[in-house]
Amino acid sequence: MSGRIAAVLVGLEGLGLTALTVREIVAIAAGDTGSIASAIALAVLTLVGAAAVLAFAVAIWRGQSWGRSGGIVTQLLILAVAFGAATGSFADPSTAWALAIPALIVLVLLVLAVRDAGRAARRQDGRETDGDAPSAASR
Repeated sequence: MSGRIAAVLVGLEGLGLTALTVREIVAIAAGDTGSIASAIALAVLTLVGAAAVLAFAVAIWRGQSWGRSGGIVTQLLILAVAFGAATGSFADPSTAWALAIPALIVLVLLVLAVRDAGRAARRQDGRETDGDAPSAASR
């Protein structure tokens, strides 16, 4: 269950990045950029990031480990951005918390999903019984 919730939340993050890409493209079209080359590069990189995060969300939904791994890395990167928003000469703690709280929630859900996937794999291999107690054969 935690994996499905995490997949939805990671998907929402991907949609947020997609919206940010659209905003960047609108700024380029409006001529509201200092450097057109830098603005285009940023829009392309943001679009690539959005595609990756959306792919992680689909993979998490399907129970694939690479999606959970990518989702965890994404949350750690968001936490790094939140830390940057909380420090420095232009610090904005409200922005930092707005980034950090959802990232921490998704990170916990992803770790729980990894744990659940590990348990399911052990059960499938016959190495674990109900209640996480080692089976008599494995003692």
